[in-house]
Amino acid sequence: MVFGDRVLIDDLSFSVASGETFGFLGSNGSGKTTTLRALLGMLQPTGGQLLIDGQTFRPGARARVGYLPEERGLYRKDTVLDVMTYFAEIKGLGRKEARAWSETYLERVGLADRARMRLEKLSGGQQQKVQLGVAIMGDPGLLILDEPAKGLDPVNRQLLMDLIAERKAAGATVILVTHNMDEVERLCDRALLLRAGCAAAYGTIQEIQDAHGARTIATRLLGELPESPLYTVARRVGDVVELLPSAGATDEGILAALVAGDARPVAYEPKRVSMDQVFVSLYGAANEEVYA
Repeated sequence: MVFGDRVLIDDLSFSVASGETFGFLGSNGSGKTTTLRALLGMLQPTGGQLLIDGQTFRPGARARVGYLPEERGLYRKDTVLDVMTYFAEIKGLGRKEARAWSETYLERVGLADRARMRLEKLSGGQQQKVQLGVAIMGDPGLLILDEPAKGLDPVNRQLLMDLIAERKAAGATVILVTHNMDEVERLCDRALLLRAGCAAAYGTIQEIQDAHGARTIATRLLGELPESPLYTVARRVGDVVELLPSAGATDEGILAALVAGDARPVAYEPKRVSMDQVFVSLYGAANEEVYA
């Protein structure tokens, strides 16, 4: 995508499988929001295709797509229940069903006593929960969540994780935009990390972790460590040994070698670099212009 003489999204290609939770990640200004807006027809790409279920997104399909933007866009002067009922009707629910769904959701997220308050009277986190409800109502097949945990405390962040997990269990495809890498590791099957409009990393979470740092194994042994072509010793502290697996070595193979060599392992913990570490390695020294 090009704006003026500036290339914002460059040669970006990725797919999101039906039913998976996909992390769409990047630093501020990397092009995430621009790409999502193009996917939803808010911006027109200057080249290439963006498809949902094999088709360019059309306004008539909106009932099957739930979108939570980073910026709140609800009617602040109206009551919480009226806002939710209104959007539920837009998504095809009858008025009675829309009101019942909204009341049930507000009870679930602890906002039943705020149902008849004007939206502007709610805290930022409470407004975020209302906006999330608007996104998931109507059982959308595709759910796009841009920083859904914004403004939420740890208790409500866990509630959010539960709601996302429920949507996934119901068969929904979820695209998750977040800076919280713990959420990515817990929820996402695969991810794309965007940098300056290009894919900096793409694959399963484990593939991305392995590509940006050596996998290690911490093991506690009661016996002696046998020599093996499956690993080398990275560090040893008392009876705890940190092993660096050789290329192609599996946890099963390494553990079998330890047992066969009478190392008598009593603890075995594979470790990968965290997604936080991956994020810092990709963006820590970046100085990107903010355009998304």
